[in-house]
Amino acid sequence: MTGNRPARPSDLDPAVAARLKRNADGLLPAVVQQYDSGEVLMLAWMDDEALHRTLTTGRGTYYSRSRKEYWVKGETSGHVQHVKSVALDCDADTVLVRVDQVGPACHTGSRTCFEGRELTVGGAR
Repeated sequence: MTGNRPARPSDLDPAVAARLKRNADGLLPAVVQQYDSGEVLMLAWMDDEALHRTLTTGRGTYYSRSRKEYWVKGETSGHVQHVKSVALDCDADTVLVRVDQVGPACHTGSRTCFEGRELTVGGAR
């Protein structure tokens, strides 16, 4: 058992899997970015199988920590992500998924999960 999730085999390329530095639950954060504008759309989580599915299907596939299941972005909403590229950061503990987002990325209906949620920097003025 890995954290709260049972360890499961994946068809992810073993050379890629060997590079990954996962958290205690076997997951990596996935920063999702609009490929042409650079806009950060959302943050999700992936394990080896979610990464494998994303790489092989070209659809953003993630692991839901709350539901403890895989989900394909847009499967129920129609707001799909067509994956253009996937990269590991320099420490291999975060994945950057560059997508062409169709419709809103956030489950609230916002374009991004960060839209309208800015915090004040530098204190009150």
